[in-house]
Amino acid sequence: MAIYKDFNIQDPDSPISSDVVTNVKDTVSSGMWADGAGSLTSFFTSSTQETNSGTYYLDVYDKNPQSDSTGTVQFSVAYGHIHGSGSAGTKGVDGNRESATIYRQLSNTLLGPTEERFSFADSGGDHTTPHYVYAISIARAQLREKMDPGNWELHLSASGGPGNVMKLIDDSGATTNPTVNQGGRVFNVVSGSISAGVAEIKTAATAQPGGGLGLFYPDTGIIVLNGPVIGSPASASLSASIASNTEGDNTSKFFQKIEKGEYFAARREEVITSQHYFCRVPNKEFNFSSNPTFTTGSAGSFTVPTFFKNPKVFITQVGLYNDDNELLAVAKLSKPLLKSYSREAIIKVKLDF
Repeated sequence: MAIYKDFNIQDPDSPISSDVVTNVKDTVSSGMWADGAGSLTSFFTSSTQETNSGTYYLDVYDKNPQSDSTGTVQFSVAYGHIHGSGSAGTKGVDGNRESATIYRQLSNTLLGPTEERFSFADSGGDHTTPHYVYAISIARAQLREKMDPGNWELHLSASGGPGNVMKLIDDSGATTNPTVNQGGRVFNVVSGSISAGVAEIKTAATAQPGGGLGLFYPDTGIIVLNGPVIGSPASASLSASIASNTEGDNTSKFFQKIEKGEYFAARREEVITSQHYFCRVPNKEFNFSSNPTFTTGSAGSFTVPTFFKNPKVFITQVGLYNDDNELLAVAKLSKPLLKSYSREAIIKVKLDF
């Protein structure tokens, strides 16, 4: 009775053989938040962080970290000003000037070596370069590889009372040749929404009064928003405190706009490398079981008399072993598979890396 069966590998140097196919790459899209969720509707920060690094950035959790230890960081938010306004300190004198640090960190990560300021398209066919921006950076554990362009939507609470929100998406669906710079691909952030998986742009970046709403960097998982435009009454009405040498609490104000917007949907993309093993079960093999109940008595008679000359078994799982017969992986079938002399099977085992 056969227990092990070698895979038929005709050419070990070839990625394709008769039984084993290696290095199969598939792009997979999934919900970006904890446990594969596609959207968040509740947002929390940590009071501990607010008193420490909170003047630089705030981590945003899916659950209240003060009362639920299972809450994890989903993304971070920050405010950056090229001259350090909106934070305490004077250049070359004293203070941390956190907003300047954040702006420089964003520009060093996302902009080219000759660029110093973020530039947003405007309705006049030119570009505007505001002094300050707001940023969202997706946590690495949630991002994994990159965000899925055209598959995110963020709501910011707007003026006009509860329920009024500004809906943000990207314009990747309308862009055939995106800009690529140090931060990877770049798309515009525009007003609009996603309906039945299709992005519907309300106002294009070049038609947005005062300049585009922001820039989206899917390969780094960062969204940079145009501070003055987002802050206008026609948008999210996010009024920034940009006095010099003054702590403006702008990061907290930005978080509150997200918190009251109550919706951030996003998906991520990642390339999964797989190996496929085709486990071939011919009709004359694997028709017996090593289970002690399969036979009975000292003569080893079949427990079920009708199995004589016509044994039947059910395949429930497949084990993959190395050359030393050490078990490396187990694949379980969704339901038992009947096997007999009159039945053959090919079971494909897929290992993802």
